[in-house]
Amino acid sequence: MKRACLFAAFLLPWFIAPAVLSAQGKPKPNIIFFLVDDMGWQDTSVPFWTEATPFNHLYHTPAMERLAASGMKFTQAYASSVCSPTRVSLMTGMNAARHRVTNWTLRKNASNDAKDDVLEYPLWNVNGLSPVPGIERTVYATPLPAVLRSNGYYTIHCGKAHWGAIGTPGADPKNLGFDVNIAGHAAGGPATYQGLNDFGNHSTDPGKQVWAIPGLEKYWGQDINLSDALTKEAILAMDTALSLHKPFYLYLSHYAIHVPLEADHRYYKKYKDRDLPESEARYASMIEGMDKSLNDILNYVDEKNIAGNTIIIFMSDNGGLSAQARAGKPHTHNAPLNSGKGSAYEGGIREPMIVSWPGVTKAGSTCDQYIIAEDFFPTILSLANIKAKKAVQHVDGISFEDLLKNPQAKRKDRNLYWHFPNNWGPTGPGIGATSTIRSGDWKLIYYYKDARTELFNIKDDIGEQHDLAQQHPVIVKKLAATLTAYLKEVKAQKPLYKASGKPAPWPGEQTSL
Repeated sequence: MKRACLFAAFLLPWFIAPAVLSAQGKPKPNIIFFLVDDMGWQDTSVPFWTEATPFNHLYHTPAMERLAASGMKFTQAYASSVCSPTRVSLMTGMNAARHRVTNWTLRKNASNDAKDDVLEYPLWNVNGLSPVPGIERTVYATPLPAVLRSNGYYTIHCGKAHWGAIGTPGADPKNLGFDVNIAGHAAGGPATYQGLNDFGNHSTDPGKQVWAIPGLEKYWGQDINLSDALTKEAILAMDTALSLHKPFYLYLSHYAIHVPLEADHRYYKKYKDRDLPESEARYASMIEGMDKSLNDILNYVDEKNIAGNTIIIFMSDNGGLSAQARAGKPHTHNAPLNSGKGSAYEGGIREPMIVSWPGVTKAGSTCDQYIIAEDFFPTILSLANIKAKKAVQHVDGISFEDLLKNPQAKRKDRNLYWHFPNNWGPTGPGIGATSTIRSGDWKLIYYYKDARTELFNIKDDIGEQHDLAQQHPVIVKKLAATLTAYLKEVKAQKPLYKASGKPAPWPGEQTSL
């Protein structure tokens, strides 16, 4: 209670007074942010490339097709390569290099970096996001839902949170500005998706207890999938918001399709009958179960006659899993993109994204301009007609409201940046301690372990199969210098070499290992 009061005291001076009506006197729109965990760019029947692929024909996501038909697809939407960095960027508008929650969080003061023989990893913000100052190894920031709530929104969190380590204020979504918290806590994955197994709450395995889903007791012992239980609770929370005559912000953040890969039995047999390997049949059923949730939300919005004033955003938090737990050849499950979750390659950071804003986004439209996770913070505030006076953090994101109105809108040239001075664990293409810049069609990846750079032209080589660094040394030098300047500006962290104790060089800098 003391921390909650302290948080409120810090928040109040920064934003204009609560108001249900916008400055133009119109009702503020409801906003639904439908976030999927570990969903790859190709894990859908909606093509996000120039052509449909075998994966688009394999998976069945009719609700995503429905949403895309009514709204706008973004073909170059980006996130971080693992979950917590993206989620903190969404909540704060900060790039991961600046907020320093560069890997996934769980236990207080404990790093989840895998060990490495060459590199020692920096003291990153392992405790995640904090709404109050003074919490060690956290980023102190003003969270998005707190701003929305202070401006008249009823704020609902449902599903995966994964913003703060166990025992820190950021572990509880209610400390971050949500009126309601359904099933959110410090862990980033479920012990099990099965209500018959009480979502892991009575597991005898001590290693699984930390992953047990909190709450949802009324579904324990029932034959219900977690994705369905979360959807039912989200609908009840929206009912409450409507009864209060308040605009709502629903952050429906599914645990699916994160491991463990467990069958959603409503759809599993359909895929198993197609002779898919066991893990792939389970994976496909989890995708369709997630899509059923989206369909239920779309139906609810229609049935309550609020579709005309409800903005729906669909996004994933990182690329699709491909390095482990999948059948077939690793690092190919996001083709034509290379690699997957944990990788600096497109398969690890490019996400399926759709936005429907009735009366604004053109039905069935596509935007090929790129955006990144931190852009959602200023965009959602803009969509809600909220003019923040200031936040405690520097906001790196840029609103893409202009693109929703016109996908060909002319914009200033802009570089995108990724920073992962960590070790996710698995090995594979593009996986490792890296910093990356996307500038126009060019993308440069820098590997700290051996001070190596790769250069790709994404427009010509979406699969990143042809490293052009040797052919274009001038471009490499320019992008490396720009990337280095940005990392220094935001005071980004970098690894050390164990053998010498010296910091690894920045991109483009020469040093002996």
